[in-house]
Amino acid sequence: MKRYLTLLFCLMCFVSYAQKINYINWKTEASNDIRLQPEYGHAVKTKEQIAADDELIATVLKQDRTRRKGSDHLINLEFKYLYNSDMRTAMSRFNQAYLLDPKNENVYWGYGAVYVMFGDKEEAIRQYDKGLSINPNSAVILTDKATIYFAEFQQEQGKFPEKLEKALTLLNASYKVDPKNLNTLYKLSICYFLIQDCANAWKYYKDCQALGGTPISPDFTTALKRQCK
Repeated sequence: MKRYLTLLFCLMCFVSYAQKINYINWKTEASNDIRLQPEYGHAVKTKEQIAADDELIATVLKQDRTRRKGSDHLINLEFKYLYNSDMRTAMSRFNQAYLLDPKNENVYWGYGAVYVMFGDKEEAIRQYDKGLSINPNSAVILTDKATIYFAEFQQEQGKFPEKLEKALTLLNASYKVDPKNLNTLYKLSICYFLIQDCANAWKYYKDCQALGGTPISPDFTTALKRQCK
């Protein structure tokens, strides 16, 4: 089982991207640039900054008609920057999404993802919790918050089973909201595999597979077949 824990940690590790900027430098830079702070650091903006904000809002509304649609549109674009390790652009754009709609829970999904990439799990959870305070039924935030506990459980070689329990609770809550989320299904399968609940491990594996199975690793398939014959 320890070998599988190590194997699965490699599969699910979420802080594996090469960074163009390390976290210490990031925090130093962010302290002098409100665009790199969640919610602009609640700073008092200059007249020039306010004018630029108004111009951005007007431009977005011409295309997307509502602030919420514009905010969601920006968030979708911003994750592309994040996955390319362009942290500055990602955080700056997540803040623009916040400017358009401060009550959009997905903004905090984005903020949390930035801190996950830097390995600051505490700050990531804090941002996810802000999003969940707006919408407790956000499947994507529930799943990504679960991933933090799940990865910690694996990093610590299973020494703290309560973290896996937290992950399962969050993943099951996410599943109730969106039973067709491939990411949720795959992680549910892995979590049940880790507690040797083969019936549920296979159930969620097959559900994920039936929907395309995009996230499923061949290594996990091999491990599942070996342990849960």
